[in-house]
Amino acid sequence: MGTQSNGSLDRLSVFLTGIPGLEAQHGWFSIPFFTMYMVAIVGNSLIMAAVQADSALHEPMYLFLSMLAISEVGVSVSTLPTVMGILWFDARRVDFDGCLAQMFFIHTFSCMESGVLLAMSYDRFVAIYNPLRYTSILTLPRIISMGLGITLKSVALMAPLPVLLRQLPYCHMNILSHSYCLHSDLIQLPCADTKLNSILGLAIVLATFGLDSLLIVVSYGLILYAVLGIASEEGRWKALNTCVSHICAVLVYYVPMIGVSVMHRVAKHASPVVHTLMSSIYLFVPPVLNPIIYSIKTQPIQQGIAILFSCKRKSI
Repeated sequence: MGTQSNGSLDRLSVFLTGIPGLEAQHGWFSIPFFTMYMVAIVGNSLIMAAVQADSALHEPMYLFLSMLAISEVGVSVSTLPTVMGILWFDARRVDFDGCLAQMFFIHTFSCMESGVLLAMSYDRFVAIYNPLRYTSILTLPRIISMGLGITLKSVALMAPLPVLLRQLPYCHMNILSHSYCLHSDLIQLPCADTKLNSILGLAIVLATFGLDSLLIVVSYGLILYAVLGIASEEGRWKALNTCVSHICAVLVYYVPMIGVSVMHRVAKHASPVVHTLMSSIYLFVPPVLNPIIYSIKTQPIQQGIAILFSCKRKSI
């Protein structure tokens, strides 16, 4: 089989996969997928707008929530064109550079999401461990610096991935196993040794998702220790209740990711449909559920959204 040299990469295309064996039902599948995209994009956009419009929400917890919403909108917008293109128009062919760009944005926003969840766990720790100094520790400049740090770290870690992939020669059959471009898929395509790419990818996973999840667990260990030091039972429950939404967001983000990893190892011979749907869950479910969780569990967010709509009605 021939290879595609670096000089002809501009003409190289990759072919995405829809839902294997259920191509005839893509039209029906497009309804729940499009609904999830709309819920994710509109829901997270409402949270961002509510936080911006309501001065009562200009607090560290809600500013971090806005950052989480930005990263989740980014993930949704990054995957939407190719997923809906396949389900609606059977558009499987993607330009190679476009595929690399999509891969970069999906992984960058996913990394940002993980980083923001870690920052939110630190926010909850400070709020419970040292409530009197909460606003003096988490000042607006410090929160902005944390947000910029998370963004720059994510971009810096993910930037080498498309650069290294573009240096490799490729075979003519460039078929990916998802409806979007992921690094784990793309490193299977080159007709060359991809050991460096694999090592770098693993290092990035450990330095981001692995380290972030470990630090989140440590922070909640410290939170639990601080809560147990509160004298009254009512005070303990009140302190823990402020963490419920964030705990749900962490579980919604990491449980599907762990589930996908386990599926790839213990259920290799399962139906391709199962693998495809499981791999989609960790990208699609958190952006859909998180705005719902925070809207239901966080009364100030409910009030902020109500104020947002009341302001719009008055302007009309």
